[in-house]
Amino acid sequence: QVQLVESGGGLVQAGGSLRLSCAASGCTFSTYTMAWFRQAPGKDRESVAAISWTLLNTYYEDSVKGRFTISRDNAKNTVYLQMNSLKPEDTAVYYCAAGRGSIATRQLSSYDYWGQGTEVTVSS
Repeated sequence: QVQLVESGGGLVQAGGSLRLSCAASGCTFSTYTMAWFRQAPGKDRESVAAISWTLLNTYYEDSVKGRFTISRDNAKNTVYLQMNSLKPEDTAVYYCAAGRGSIATRQLSSYDYWGQGTEVTVSS
C-alpha cells in the first residue's frame, strides 16, 4: 500500500519561505510522477506543481511560477516543495500526490495516491 506523509507546514509571515516534504513508502518511488496540490477553506483542491518520474518535465500553476520549486530525491523517496515569497493567498492545506503516468500534469484524476495534507498559513 502506497503511503504519502507530508511535513513542513506552519505559520509564516508574508514574504517568508517554507519547504514542504513528502515521504513515500510502499511503492517504487522512482517510477511515480509526483505532485503538490492545495485546498484553501471553501475552495476546490487545485494544482500547485508536479514533477515527472522521468525528470523530463515539471508543471507549475501560474500563480506560483517563479516562487515555488518542486524537486525530488529518489534515493530518499521524497518530493519537496520549496515555497518562497509567500503570500496570504497561498494559505491552504497542501497535499502530496503520486501517479503512475509519465507526464507532470495538473489533473487530479491522474494521481492515484494522496497524503493527509500539511497546513500552511501565511499572515499579512
